[in-house]
Amino acid sequence: MPVAAALFLVTGGLIAPPFSAQTAAPPAFLSGHDSNPVTLGWMVGSPPPADKLVRFSDSSWFRFPQTRWSFSHIRQLMPTSTVSRGDRPATTLPLAARADIDAIVFQPVGRAGTMTWAESLDANYTDGILILHRGRIVYERYLGVLTADQPHIAMSVTKSFIGTVAAMLVAEGTLDERATVTRYLPELEGSALADATVRQLLDMTTALDYTENYADPKSPAWDYSRAGGFLARPPGYQGPETFLDYLKTLTKSKPHGDGFAYKTVNTETLGAIMRRASGKSLSALLSERILSRLGMEHDGFFTVDSSSAEFAGAGLNLTLRDMARFGEMMRLDGRYDGRQIVPKAVVDDIRQNGDRAQFAKAGMKSRPGWSYRNKWWAHNNPHGVFQAIGIHGQTVYVDPAAEMVVARFASQPLAVNPSFDATLPAFAAVAGHLMASR
Repeated sequence: MPVAAALFLVTGGLIAPPFSAQTAAPPAFLSGHDSNPVTLGWMVGSPPPADKLVRFSDSSWFRFPQTRWSFSHIRQLMPTSTVSRGDRPATTLPLAARADIDAIVFQPVGRAGTMTWAESLDANYTDGILILHRGRIVYERYLGVLTADQPHIAMSVTKSFIGTVAAMLVAEGTLDERATVTRYLPELEGSALADATVRQLLDMTTALDYTENYADPKSPAWDYSRAGGFLARPPGYQGPETFLDYLKTLTKSKPHGDGFAYKTVNTETLGAIMRRASGKSLSALLSERILSRLGMEHDGFFTVDSSSAEFAGAGLNLTLRDMARFGEMMRLDGRYDGRQIVPKAVVDDIRQNGDRAQFAKAGMKSRPGWSYRNKWWAHNNPHGVFQAIGIHGQTVYVDPAAEMVVARFASQPLAVNPSFDATLPAFAAVAGHLMASR
């Protein structure tokens, strides 16, 4: 795909972009095709040449185009904790491949011309994408270095796993959604989070003086990542040493509960509460509640900080098929392979009980009428679509009406960009195609 066409899909964002579309040109990136990590030869050789090394220590792992290799090799870069799949036999994902999907045409939001599904793969810097229809694989592609057996970082799709398990703990009474943070984490007394409730953490309605502008090197999001060891610390670093220590530094901008505001530290706090309330690590909770019961093919893993606390906001790594299994289970109201994995009431709550008025206060114009509940994004459209979304292109897209799930891993150059929303019509076009031909 021409670089100019690809640039349309990787600039701007839901959070402030690094340029003004009216006053300056967007940054230039290699296209999806030209940034293929196999072609570029990252980490090839024994040892690799100096100009082909990808390291954690110099943060090159988090720079594009190196990310096209590193997002599929996180375990070689930082400490992790295994999320066991258990000893249950892997459930079958029947193959019913369709050759007609690549030619499906859609019109990206904000663009006059059309694009085919096949063209969108490079435009979105896709590492892997899988479509399930009625539980069968109708489309599966791997690009670059990703394979069916290779885990990829899920980024904020992690939040939807965490939110689902947290909602299960609420439903069974292990967590009280009305309780404040300090009931579970008394060490946060005096912090901005002290009087936030578990429900406000789940639905991102806290009022923290914290922003996630990934284009701003001074954004608190980077301090948070360094505290948790997800990014390298500069020489002489004297800041917080763990995620929990970072949470203690947060301040409040106004009373909690007045409007949706996407802040990953909410999920980090929720993860700490889940560990404290259950007496188990997040790795153990996800293994017991999700992975071991779904019959996944491979273990997952979390990145962890220096206290071995999992990165609850973005650190989960899974294979593509296993992420699709999770989406299929949610499509089936929490039931999979003859077992009720997640209570139907929890799935119904995610799909039906998000507060649209609270969400609207965030001003996300590309997502009119949406809501956010238990770390899932609900479109509130006629198909009942709900979605897990992570930066750089990760997603689990669930369309109950079309009986379709799309799981995608990607390594887009910018953290948050319009390819999520600009190419949502691609998912809708595939759903319409599948419904028309069934």
